[in-house]
Amino acid sequence: MGDVAVGARSGQGGEEHRGRPAESADPAANRAVPSGSDTRAVEDGAVSDDRTETGDQGPGDRPPQPKQPRSFWKELPILIGIALVLALLIKTFLVQAFSIPSDSMQNTLQQGDRVLVDKLTPWFGSEPERGEVVVFHDPDNWLAGEPTPDPNALQKVLSWIGLMPSAEEKDLIKRVVGVGGDTVECKGTGPLTVNGMALNEPYVYPGNTPCSQDDQGGQFKVEVPEGHIWVMGDHRQNSRDSRYNRADKNDGMVPVDKVVGRAVVIAWPVNRWTNLPVPDTFDQPGLQASASSAALSAAPQGLALVGAVPLVLWRRRRIGAEEG
Repeated sequence: MGDVAVGARSGQGGEEHRGRPAESADPAANRAVPSGSDTRAVEDGAVSDDRTETGDQGPGDRPPQPKQPRSFWKELPILIGIALVLALLIKTFLVQAFSIPSDSMQNTLQQGDRVLVDKLTPWFGSEPERGEVVVFHDPDNWLAGEPTPDPNALQKVLSWIGLMPSAEEKDLIKRVVGVGGDTVECKGTGPLTVNGMALNEPYVYPGNTPCSQDDQGGQFKVEVPEGHIWVMGDHRQNSRDSRYNRADKNDGMVPVDKVVGRAVVIAWPVNRWTNLPVPDTFDQPGLQASASSAALSAAPQGLALVGAVPLVLWRRRRIGAEEG
C-alpha cells in the first residue's frame, strides 16, 4: 500500500514536472495574442501607432482655427473709402445732384429743389433735345454779378465727391427750346414758334406770357447753329436766358459741349418727387423738319454702306471656297 501511495504521489508530480518544461520551451505562448489591427501589424513585422490608427492627435498637433472676423471699427475706414470712391465715380460718369438757386424755372422747379442730372447719356454721343431740362456750365459770364455762396470745408468735400450739390461751379438750368438747324421766333406775347410751329407750353409760369414784350431781347428770331442749343426758363418774365445774352460770343446760344446733362428727376424734398419728361408739344411732326432733312441727306451714304457689307462678305466667302 505504501508503494501504491508513493507511486500515486510520484505520478502526480510527474505530470506537474512534464507541464513546466513545456512552458519554458515556448516562451511566446505566454504572450497575449493581439486582436484587430494589432494582429495585422505584428504579422507584418511593423509596429503600429495607436494614435495613427484611431485618428487621435498629439498635444502639439492642433487643428487650424477659423479666422476671426474683423471688428466693425477696423472695417469702417475701408467701407468709407469704398463709398467715397463709388460716389466720385457716380458723380463723374453717371448722376450728379444739383440745387436750384433761383425762380427762373418755376413752376417746374422751385428754389431749393434738388434734381438728379443724367451725365451718362452724353458719354455715348447723345445731344440735348427740344423740351429737355438741362444743366450747363456758364457759356460766357451769364452769371456775372450774381452772388456766389461761400461753402465751408465739409460742404466742399461733399460737393467734390457728389454727395452734395456743387456750390462753387457756375452752372445754370434751363429748358431746351431749339437745337442745331432750328429757327426760333417770338412775336408780341407769343406763342413761341419753332420752325414755324407754335408751341403749347403749359409749363410756363402762371400769369406769364410765352414771349416778353421788351426791347432787351424778348422779341427775336434766331437760327440755331449746329452744335448749339437755344434755352429759355419756364418763368419767362423772370429768367435771364438765351434771349438776354445775345451780346456774348455765342449770340446767346449754349455750345453742346458746355452741357453737363439732362435733369431727369426732382429728388428733394420728398413731397416733390417727380420725373421731368419732355412735354408733348415738342413731339409735333413739323418740329422735326430740320432733323428729317439731315437724316435724308445722310441716307444715301448709310444705304450704300449697308448694301456693301453683304457684298463684301459674299465675295470673301466665294474666294475662300475657290481657294479651298
